Amino acid sequence: MGAALARALMRGGHGVVVWNRTPARAEPLVHEGATLAADAAAAVAASPVAIVCVNDYEVTRDILSAPAVRAALSGRVLVQLSTGTPNEARAGAQWAQEAGAEYLDGAILAYPDQMGTPDAALLVAGPLSTFQRCEPLLRSLAGGLTHVGEQVGAASALDCAALSFIFGAMLGAIHGARICEVEGLPVDEFGGMLGELMPVVGGEVHHLTARIQSEHYDGTQAALRTYAAAAARLVQQGRDGAIPSGFPAYASSAFQQGMDAGLGDEDLAALIKAFRPRSQS
Repeated sequence: MGAALARALMRGGHGVVVWNRTPARAEPLVHEGATLAADAAAAVAASPVAIVCVNDYEVTRDILSAPAVRAALSGRVLVQLSTGTPNEARAGAQWAQEAGAEYLDGAILAYPDQMGTPDAALLVAGPLSTFQRCEPLLRSLAGGLTHVGEQVGAASALDCAALSFIFGAMLGAIHGARICEVEGLPVDEFGGMLGELMPVVGGEVHHLTARIQSEHYDGTQAALRTYAAAAARLVQQGRDGAIPSGFPAYASSAFQQGMDAGLGDEDLAALIKAFRPRSQS
């Protein structure tokens, strides 16, 4: 991903200085027009904006905490695009402030080959004035650039929230594919059916989150108990077909948690009340 970011910046007409813990990995970028820095401190000192994209925030801290690198960051903007949590983003912002740097925290929702295209989504959190100064640079990375607020943990929080949906959908699709295999049905046709359903599913998700935002859970066409019964059937089908039960068992237990909380006659969105601490329900 780091190499993809560098290439997107170069395609956008920006001069790029790169550094990698394994210098050989940066050589292709040098052949494409990037300048290789001798060390991380030199890379940071070469530009008013330093973009970091490594394994995680711990690796970032190991790199940036070297005295020469920390000193070079003073007066610059640090854009963190490594994967992390909201708490790590807040700690990163505090560390950057102590080092004399401005800080933006971002989350990439794209594959490396999408970077620099309209299909790439990049969520960025942090001070609006800092974002606005860096916006032309960051827009070279992703056509879908969005400032999600000054709360510095917002980008990573939304990334985690999106992944929870995506992982559920992907695991459900794989489980569904196995059901089709057990029953001798074409898996690709199942995939095509899901593709046609996605606009419907997207609409349902929007409807669900709107209900949660408004705390309006009455007047539903499909109550939580309907989902609970369907999940129980999915567990039974898994037993019948000798399919691993982890995914349907989780779904069934989550719906049952709502039933146990007395939410069975409310809309599915009411399940969030069972996920909150009791004092908030």
